[in-house]
Amino acid sequence: MAQCVQSVQEFIQDSFVPMVAVLCSEDAEKVTRKNNLNFSELLRPFCRLTSEGHMRDPNNQVQVVKNLRISVNNVVTRPSVPASGVPGHAHRRLLSEVVLTCQPAEGGVANVITAGDYDLNISATTPWFEAYRESFLQSMPASDHEFLNHYLACLLVVSSSEAVPVEKFLKLSQEQHRIQHSGEYTNPKWFIPNTLKYYVLLHDMSQGDEQRADSVYEDMKQRYGAQGCYLLKVNSRTAAAGADEQIPDPWSQYLHKSSLQSQDQYEDPAPVVVNDTAVENNVGGTSEVDGHDSEEKDGVLVNSLDNTHPLQLDTPSDPPGSLDALRAVAVETKPPPVATGMAAATSHGACLTLNDHDRIRLFIQEFTFRGLLPHIEKNIRQLNDQLVSRKGLSRSLFSATKKWFGGGKVPEKSIAELKNTSGLLYPPEAPELQIRKMADLCFLVQLYDLAYSCYHTAKKDFLSDQAMLYAAGALEMAAVSAFLQVGAPRPYPAHYMDTAIQTYRDVSMNMVLAERCALLSAEVLKSQAKYSDAATLLIKMTSEDSDLRSALLLEQAAHCFINMRNPMVRKFAFHMILAGHRFSKAGQKRHALRCYCQAMQVYKGKGWSLAEDHINFTIGRQSFTLRQPENAVTAFRHILTNDSQQTSTQQGAFLREYLYVYKVTHLQY
Repeated sequence: MAQCVQSVQEFIQDSFVPMVAVLCSEDAEKVTRKNNLNFSELLRPFCRLTSEGHMRDPNNQVQVVKNLRISVNNVVTRPSVPASGVPGHAHRRLLSEVVLTCQPAEGGVANVITAGDYDLNISATTPWFEAYRESFLQSMPASDHEFLNHYLACLLVVSSSEAVPVEKFLKLSQEQHRIQHSGEYTNPKWFIPNTLKYYVLLHDMSQGDEQRADSVYEDMKQRYGAQGCYLLKVNSRTAAAGADEQIPDPWSQYLHKSSLQSQDQYEDPAPVVVNDTAVENNVGGTSEVDGHDSEEKDGVLVNSLDNTHPLQLDTPSDPPGSLDALRAVAVETKPPPVATGMAAATSHGACLTLNDHDRIRLFIQEFTFRGLLPHIEKNIRQLNDQLVSRKGLSRSLFSATKKWFGGGKVPEKSIAELKNTSGLLYPPEAPELQIRKMADLCFLVQLYDLAYSCYHTAKKDFLSDQAMLYAAGALEMAAVSAFLQVGAPRPYPAHYMDTAIQTYRDVSMNMVLAERCALLSAEVLKSQAKYSDAATLLIKMTSEDSDLRSALLLEQAAHCFINMRNPMVRKFAFHMILAGHRFSKAGQKRHALRCYCQAMQVYKGKGWSLAEDHINFTIGRQSFTLRQPENAVTAFRHILTNDSQQTSTQQGAFLREYLYVYKVTHLQY
């Protein structure tokens, strides 16, 4: 796999963070809207804590929580991804656009790898893969078999301009209770019945009565306790004054992603158009190109001409329609208009000063250290006490001995038999779920030793009941916890992950969870220089249901082969070809062209003329499609050689394409 910006520990830690919901009054939303932000967006850039937190484990030992990040989101009472584990149309569009908008930097420094006779210029990093991975993990739906994406707390936000703020807090509190306990909504999901409610009084400094706000806050501290409420003062300047002073805008990088998500959730399905990618997704600008139906895959419109084998050249019986396709591209020579997920002119935080930024940062710190972490600590203790009283458990799970722990093997049953048990559900109060709940709480606050013990115990119970989805979840997180334990007291149990992936994919038929598991495990294997195992795992996760996922994973597998102690150059090139083909089918033409060009470095000049012809032909077509006619001419010229091993008919087809591209190029210049 290519190098990543984050370490594997940082990546895993950021993949599973405490979830916090937000319920805002209308007046409070008006205060934040002055900055073109809602309340959760206002907080987002400040949700990573810069100082250490402390909490006590069930053995009353102080544990340090470092580099913690929380996730703050508005309450949405409908699922964004179907519970079936099959990504919906909006989810596919989001991921496709994330990859589409992340392209290699022009003139970026390549990583030169010398392997035998080869000096290969290869992308040192693949930011498009990291962007895909981040968006995929952050948009994971909440599941009933685990609690990691369930909300632990809810911020109730009221403006100080309300006539009676306390009454508004009461209404918001009742609304949260209704959403969680009425049974009307399956989403969002909540971690524990007694959700932490944290009361936030939002004061607009530019027009509010600060003395009144302070008075209301003093009353709140009497009602809710000093650790259960907060007075947040914002908007220390007017928008007009803000136009004259340049203040950093930390929101843009977060809001582009959220704008894509909201766009996908609320707009009618439409082809993705970003920057100059209208050409990439639909060559002719219509729903039909060259007489071939177009179809939608991975959220973008692609031409069915791409649904061919990656090593297949056009045959005489299909002559190849390619000139017509190239002409369709040439009809419109002007680059299409730029369209992005959000208006470039939109500014954020115009009413906020740097002091306001510091106040928001301090608010997040106070909420986390004085509200959220004590709440989690209390619930871990309560769950531990409940579990100690279970029959057969006589002491704290924290000091449990190894004799409890068995293997992670799946019961010896056929897949068909196991599928009959995959729908098993536990009631919320089931002891097995309480162990899983305690494990997830411990994992979220970096108590990895205790989390591992709980996951291991839960895994045994789930396997005993043949509750395979639950068992797979426990195996997955037990493996991750074992890897993250300080000092690595035990080796990473990769076989746990393999069993979990097989169960998710073949028993529970949930590719979303299987993909998450594979992404985590591959990153761990890569960090241990087990590139061959990582490549094998990534290749196994390719399938026909998602060209985009398959393309990204094949590309990462190719990087694994080239990064091995003895680089496997040909396997690298072969898998880059496969990745390029899948990128092309997914409508990601620029990424497809990049993959073919990197693979060409291996095949060029080695006597594999048919392979060279195929790659040059594909590069020529892709370059012309992307309005790079000079590159297209160069590529087509390489396949017109005296010693060509192609048939005369195929050579004629190549020549026609070359002449057409050459003609178009010289007409333009």
